[in-house]
Amino acid sequence: MTVSLKYARVERERRWLLGSTPELSGSPMEITDRYVLGTRLRLREAAVGEPVVHKLGHQVRLGSDPAEVACTSFYLDDAEWSALSVLPARVLHTQRWRTVRDGQPVAVDVFGGGLAGLVLAEVDRGSGPDRGLLPGFDPVAEVSSDERLVGGALAASGRDGLVATLGDYGVHIA
Repeated sequence: MTVSLKYARVERERRWLLGSTPELSGSPMEITDRYVLGTRLRLREAAVGEPVVHKLGHQVRLGSDPAEVACTSFYLDDAEWSALSVLPARVLHTQRWRTVRDGQPVAVDVFGGGLAGLVLAEVDRGSGPDRGLLPGFDPVAEVSSDERLVGGALAASGRDGLVATLGDYGVHIA
């Protein structure tokens, strides 16, 4: 399938499983993602205080690697959010911390609910050079190509799936 990039933004991400939550400052963004069943659509509710932002997103892989995707999203008003948020979906709760290390933006996602204990760091290099993950984090492994640790798959995995996945990396959570 050919992917049109006319309205999309390309993300070139690398992700790492962290052994602990790094020391971060500021306030996290509270994110609730709803992965609509049977689709590639994601409804996102994000808030750092007020106002709450609602978006509809769509991601399409550009190749075989999940680290490069075309993302299209648009903002929803309250009526649109109300109409779409009733669709059957798998839900994922995350606190996203944004930080800059040595001039490089890094997002640290701390998961809640059944995925509590999972901490991922993400760097989107855009079209710039790949600098990897800078010092100041506790990386266990790079997981950029691990399909089990991508949003929609995480929402579907449940606690048992997460425990099994993390066990493959030598990480054990209660």
